[in-house]
Amino acid sequence: MFRKILIANRGEIALRVLCACQELGIPTVAVYSEADRNSLHVRFADEAVCIGPARSSESYLNIPHVISAAEITNVDAIHPGYGFLSENANFAEVCEASHITFIGPSPEVIRMMGEKDRARREMSAAGLPIIPGSPGVVPDEDTALKLAGDIGYPVLIKAAEGGGGRGMRVVHKKEELISAFQTARNESQQAFGSANVYLEKLIERPRHIEFQVIGDTHGKVTHLRERECSIQRRHQKIIEESPSPALDAKTRDEMGARVAKALAKIGYSSAGTVEFLRDEASGKLYFIEVNARIQVEHPVTEMISGVDLVKAQIRLAAGEKLDAVVGKPCFHGHAIECRINAEDPDTFAPSAGRITAFRVPGGPGIRVDTALYSEAVVPPYYDSLVAKIIAFGDNRAEAIARMSRALDQFVIEGIKTSIPLHKKILEDPDFIAGKLDTHFLDRYEAVAAR
Repeated sequence: MFRKILIANRGEIALRVLCACQELGIPTVAVYSEADRNSLHVRFADEAVCIGPARSSESYLNIPHVISAAEITNVDAIHPGYGFLSENANFAEVCEASHITFIGPSPEVIRMMGEKDRARREMSAAGLPIIPGSPGVVPDEDTALKLAGDIGYPVLIKAAEGGGGRGMRVVHKKEELISAFQTARNESQQAFGSANVYLEKLIERPRHIEFQVIGDTHGKVTHLRERECSIQRRHQKIIEESPSPALDAKTRDEMGARVAKALAKIGYSSAGTVEFLRDEASGKLYFIEVNARIQVEHPVTEMISGVDLVKAQIRLAAGEKLDAVVGKPCFHGHAIECRINAEDPDTFAPSAGRITAFRVPGGPGIRVDTALYSEAVVPPYYDSLVAKIIAFGDNRAEAIARMSRALDQFVIEGIKTSIPLHKKILEDPDFIAGKLDTHFLDRYEAVAAR
């Protein structure tokens, strides 16, 4: 097992990794920006190193600073969490060159999955169904026009080396394509340092379903069932649950087996997620991308499977075999996660500031992952996620009831949060009935815009 682990992240995921390390008896090193000096992950780690100013590019994304902190504290592994450097193949390579274990997939696999057009080709060759689209990066407007005509409108222009909705444009007719193509390329260049984009057929009002996978360094990969992630705002997930109300046992088992086989073929190790869009008209699942890291929504899988995914990541990176780490999970019940963001629930404007009152809900089936505390300061420099509530029940109805209770009991004052929005969603008849798609939140955004 590792001698000492550096946690290259902040907020609730840094605390989550820290807890896993403590349970495994591994000392930890926290890195932090000047804005996070008083954060809980800094307080609870065995050692802490300031790696720069508040700006991410000068701290959490600064590879030399992170590696320097690892070297001066003599760690032998780094856990990147999610976001920041978690899917940076160059960072994983620098870790290797520095004789530090990167707790995640290999640099080669990260790079392969990070190039979205290449990932589509690899996963198609490995047997996963993909959405009709361009064979690779689209070089210019003329090629885009021809390909869009062949694919059929509407089409989706997507950044080849990014995600999270940036560098993405929907085009419904030929006259809109050139402008949208140029905008997507410019946005992709600014966000990801690459203007490469590709085209896909747009599946209107799809469900977003993803499979949790985990593999060892000995060539074995398994899946831990799926999550429903259709409740999104601007391509950012708001609520996740497992299992999906849309999948039957046969589809779940068959697609899960295909996903595990495909990732084993490319030599995938550690935790990861294979994401699909489900066409409600046909019921077909189409591959869209692989997230080569732990996901924000991993707790819902942990709740229904009993597998601690972060501890599993650490043990697998240390060379243990998958069967010894995961065994045969016993799946049970239903879990839902609400992402609580520091933002106005009506306008979605960010809300930073000092927490003046804070009370975490509890009771049967409730888990809260957060780094907040009373008098903590939510800075304006980072992602707005400040807490995650996970509710577990014997069935979906019980999980929803417990989540509703937890939302009512969660007190965060001093900033605005998305808790009121989550309450509305959980009371919505379509949500209760499991009638979901990625445009579910459009009705709320339309009201906010008026």
